[in-house]
Amino acid sequence: MKAHLTRILATALAGTVIFTAGPATASARPVTPKTDLSGLAEMVDRIVPEQLAKSRIPGAAVVVVSGGRTVLAKGYGVADVATRRPVDPRRTGFFTGSLAKLFTATAALQLVDDGKLDLRADVNRYLTTFKIKDSYPGRPVTLEHLLTYTAGFDDDIVGLAEADPEDVGSLADSLADRQPRRVRPPGTRVAYDNYGMALAGHLVESASGQPFAQYVEQHVLKPLGMNATSLAVPHAAAVDANLAGAYRPSADGYATVKGQYGPWAPTGTGSVSTPADMGRFMLAQLNDDPRVGENVARRLREQHYAQDPRIPAMGYAFEQRSRNGHRLIFKDGEVPGHHNVMALLPEQNIGVYVVFNGDGVDGVADWNGQSLVNRIIDQYLPAKAASTRTVPGGDTARYAGTYRSTRTSRTSLMKVSTLFATPSVQANAGGTLTTTGLSLDPERTTQHWVPIGPGLFQERDGQAKIAFDDEGTLSSSMNPSEALEKLAWSDEPMLHMVLSGLSALVFVLAFLALPITALVRALRGRSRAGARPHPAGARVARLLAWITAALVTVFVGGIAMTMSDPNVVMELTSLYAPPLAVLPIVATAGLVFSVLVAGCAVAAWAKGWWARPGRLCYTALALAGVAFFKIAMTYNLLALPFPTN
Repeated sequence: MKAHLTRILATALAGTVIFTAGPATASARPVTPKTDLSGLAEMVDRIVPEQLAKSRIPGAAVVVVSGGRTVLAKGYGVADVATRRPVDPRRTGFFTGSLAKLFTATAALQLVDDGKLDLRADVNRYLTTFKIKDSYPGRPVTLEHLLTYTAGFDDDIVGLAEADPEDVGSLADSLADRQPRRVRPPGTRVAYDNYGMALAGHLVESASGQPFAQYVEQHVLKPLGMNATSLAVPHAAAVDANLAGAYRPSADGYATVKGQYGPWAPTGTGSVSTPADMGRFMLAQLNDDPRVGENVARRLREQHYAQDPRIPAMGYAFEQRSRNGHRLIFKDGEVPGHHNVMALLPEQNIGVYVVFNGDGVDGVADWNGQSLVNRIIDQYLPAKAASTRTVPGGDTARYAGTYRSTRTSRTSLMKVSTLFATPSVQANAGGTLTTTGLSLDPERTTQHWVPIGPGLFQERDGQAKIAFDDEGTLSSSMNPSEALEKLAWSDEPMLHMVLSGLSALVFVLAFLALPITALVRALRGRSRAGARPHPAGARVARLLAWITAALVTVFVGGIAMTMSDPNVVMELTSLYAPPLAVLPIVATAGLVFSVLVAGCAVAAWAKGWWARPGRLCYTALALAGVAFFKIAMTYNLLALPFPTN
């Protein structure tokens, strides 16, 4: 393992550096004077190889633009672990993930300017083969909602991806077949929304009369010279020839990751770009390049929706953030095995793009990209010394509790993730707060907050802000694309974890104990002449109990193994591949047998099967089934033909 990482490090240090001196073309406004980025290459050379080695990621690329030019474009490590092909920022293609949403928003705004789409019209005006359900009469979904993640659709990407690009179906058919439930009125909450952005891409098709990928290629990519970028699936042979592999750590090496392809190309499934091309896109954004439309780039970056006006929020696909007092325009993108981060500082005319072709240990690759962006900004645009003005916090007890992201799926098994990762807020003396699980930094799970306004808090020894509105919704500057809602006590994941854990323990003990007691009973029966055997019903009841316990034990073990590696979870969820697809079937079979066990528990008391301790134990097993399967149903872990939430 150590030797393998040493080879990666050596390759990283031998990466290719490109400095271009030519100005960006077709600039629509004067270029801001270039920030002095002396020593940037040396700094990145030090950080990225360390990240690759520590996080066990094969390769990466970094592009920095400043003052209308690309000042750094460099590859690190390898694009292919088998051939040792190095990462080349000009040639190596990476899956863009959700960065493709920026292309979708650009295309949609172009058609708005052409008068073919209306930001505030009901999207059903443009849909011909299917319609969005009228769940909230008088409150239609609009393109504005789609571009700001406020349409109110439930989140469900389970089984959306394909391992083979040849198996990918059409965008329109998939949108019609997988239309999710509308879980809130549009425009009321921000919740990161893949279906909504895919629908925006279909509106581009409907309004332009062209396939989505073709329209984007002709009207967004080609005008900017992004000739190595493609949203078409399957890819052209030239794209696949230069594509970086997708990997996750496995034992002392790497496993290839699948699940990057899917029909929702507007969201980033299957789209590929080179780091050099992403540098061209950043230049176009920073320079308001008219080749993609007058003021289109500017409107992408502007804020269009805020869950709380005191917290930076959403542009069109872009997120508004802040670092060291500077406005930061941000977007990241992930598919299994590839992770991208793009950050723009419009006032300084600086853009940073980072991409990795590995998930990293515990899925840390996305944070590595954000961390590099933060370190570059801290080095060259440090914060001015300023003290935070605190105010009396008052009674903050009303903010205390457990919160759940608005993105949480209500209808798919993705909801189960909230059992293990749900932020909490603790109220302290003096009006301060302590939170757990809000930060995106895996090494900063606990944060402390001081009040700076009514319901507004500043991180102590940090830059983040959080705000609470009158309805108890929590908004965070760390992740503006999602809000968080306070949970009722009955929805507390900790309560569900304790109940399901105790119930599962009862089943596991029954799984082990029932065969032993049956064997002991059989041996005793042979040694006692004339012993009366238990009734047939009692013997069937014990068998049903053991089958139920066995199914629950297999299910719990499968869930534990699957959830132990977040990288594996990401891949299995997108593909809905075994063993993940089998587990709900196992759980549903367990539910059926558990119902039979409950009936047998009643019969045991009515007919006097076994001694009282035996009947009590059997009843405890039946009650454990009620608790266990109620929670399994709450988190969509059963293969039922009807919604349970």
